[in-house]
Amino acid sequence: MPIKSPTEITDAYIGACQPKAESPAWRLLLLAVLAGVLVSMGAVASSSAAFTAPEVGTQRLITGAIFPIGLIMIVLLGAELFTGNALMVTAVLAKEITVGRLLRNWGIVYVGNFIGAVGLAALMAFFGQLNLGSGELAVYTAKVAAAKCQLPWANAFVLGIFCNFLVCIAIYLGNAAHEVSGKIMGVFFPIFGFCLASFEHCIANMYYIPAGIFANMVPGYAAAIAEAGINAGVLTFPTFIVANLIPVTLGNIVGGVAVGVIMYAAHATRKKACE
Repeated sequence: MPIKSPTEITDAYIGACQPKAESPAWRLLLLAVLAGVLVSMGAVASSSAAFTAPEVGTQRLITGAIFPIGLIMIVLLGAELFTGNALMVTAVLAKEITVGRLLRNWGIVYVGNFIGAVGLAALMAFFGQLNLGSGELAVYTAKVAAAKCQLPWANAFVLGIFCNFLVCIAIYLGNAAHEVSGKIMGVFFPIFGFCLASFEHCIANMYYIPAGIFANMVPGYAAAIAEAGINAGVLTFPTFIVANLIPVTLGNIVGGVAVGVIMYAAHATRKKACE
């Protein structure tokens, strides 16, 4: 069966946005918590495989090969991911939903993603998963978190733009296919690319950075983190939110909305007045 055209994908996505926008808050929140957990599962699995790699390039390759399982599961299960929902701007432009409905969806989904990702980070840190390699995974987790918290604000913002540009393209490519295998391949490669480039994804960082913060709260891990020379002073929630989460989130919105606007302008045929 041939793949869907960009026009078919765009029009179909616009048509799917009204149910997403009108969905009950409890359902959005539940599916958003699920998405936060699934993205974080990709992060857990990729970090668990990458932490023993001898150099950064190999770590990036391993992460890129494994991390996409999170978004693949989200796409196939219909979970609600804040970054992917940036594409709902197409339905606003088509006058299928209002800006208020869009912002409602974004707000509920963002909170749910946060709950799922931070909750899983706490469980991994406090219940032994970071013990792998005699605690070396905990050190690696803290190192990743500290590096993210020390990015210049403008760098985090720009890296966030390009990350969600690729995430939303992954959503488009996944929607081009009719079969599960095609959806998986469509999602995989753009996410593989953003991992290789070390772009910044706000929902993934809701796992990566809190996991490092929580690891530093465990005495045995904290000693190893200090011995490794990691700047544990930045492993706090205020630093996480101000230095990383805010700029990355804003960048993700810009990148995702850019994809939606481009695809709407170039391909959309579905338009109507808001009722």
